[in-house]
Amino acid sequence: MLSAVRTCLLPAVGLYLLGLKVLLVQLFSTRLRLPAMPRQDGKVAIVTGGGRGIGYEVARHMARLGAHVIIAGRDEQEGLAAVRRICEEYKKAKVNFNKLDLASLQSVRQFVQKFKEQDLPLNILVNNAGVMLVPEGCTEDGFEQHFGVNYLGHFLLTWLLLDTLKDSGKCGDFSRVVNVSSSAHRIGKIQLNDLNSRQGYSAHAAYCQSKLAQLLFSSHLNKELQRGGFPVSSCAVDPGMVDTALYRHLWTPLRLVYSAIAHLLLRTPEEGAASVLYTALSPVLEGEFGGDYWANCCREMTTPPTFDPQLQLSLWEISLQLLACSSSGLKADKQDSSLKSTSDTDTNSS
Repeated sequence: MLSAVRTCLLPAVGLYLLGLKVLLVQLFSTRLRLPAMPRQDGKVAIVTGGGRGIGYEVARHMARLGAHVIIAGRDEQEGLAAVRRICEEYKKAKVNFNKLDLASLQSVRQFVQKFKEQDLPLNILVNNAGVMLVPEGCTEDGFEQHFGVNYLGHFLLTWLLLDTLKDSGKCGDFSRVVNVSSSAHRIGKIQLNDLNSRQGYSAHAAYCQSKLAQLLFSSHLNKELQRGGFPVSSCAVDPGMVDTALYRHLWTPLRLVYSAIAHLLLRTPEEGAASVLYTALSPVLEGEFGGDYWANCCREMTTPPTFDPQLQLSLWEISLQLLACSSSGLKADKQDSSLKSTSDTDTNSS
């Protein structure tokens, strides 16, 4: 009984209390607005989960500024509808949809292969898609869903696109990787010996772990890019509490309350997109001034585990092993993207 309380109840209570705190801060803050950003003509951006919510607003705004935007998502109908809406609003918009299911490593590889066949540069990668509080289950490759979708899928996507990002950046005009995280990372714990949450499942704990993993990855990636002298920066962003479909798996009583008050108390998707767009586009964050963790269009400090170099490195190396990635990707001019299948990895669900 006590073990069940620790495993399930405490993470849930912690997450909801944190959410209440974030909501109160938002309510007493001025409305978040994106400063004017420069034109992005000639640049190419990929936005995962760009068919709706924050991702759609990010894609829409980038297209308005002249970027060629690729919306990546698993729902083809939703993605194509987003493309149509953007093109109807901005007649000259360059935007298209490519299918990407982050719960399938094969789909990630196919997406990257299709993108590279177009021989396009890649100036901005926004890792925005995600799941929250989904029931216990596994991805196609046997990973716990939060860890597999929010973290590993984006890890592999970024890794396979690193060579293109490096080739597209230059001094004074770095390519950028923006990882959309959450304040939930503050109460997350990385269980290196149980990343798939098999020793007791809590959707709340799994979600928080995946968001902390994103920050650890983002920070370590930025360090490695700087160390290698590559013209690419990586940062993590908290968009705040935003009125999107992400909350549909809340506990039933809370979901009912959420449905009644969300449009009054939470940020709109456009407001949630502001910090994401700022880190992706602002000239102020060029080169060594990029990186770190951002919220409300401001650089913020976060919890000590996020800066733990050993934890960053351990998670990084385990992730490379799980994905069968070559560890030379940040040491050579061209990364080794010939990855072995993960079908031999021991990732069966419990």
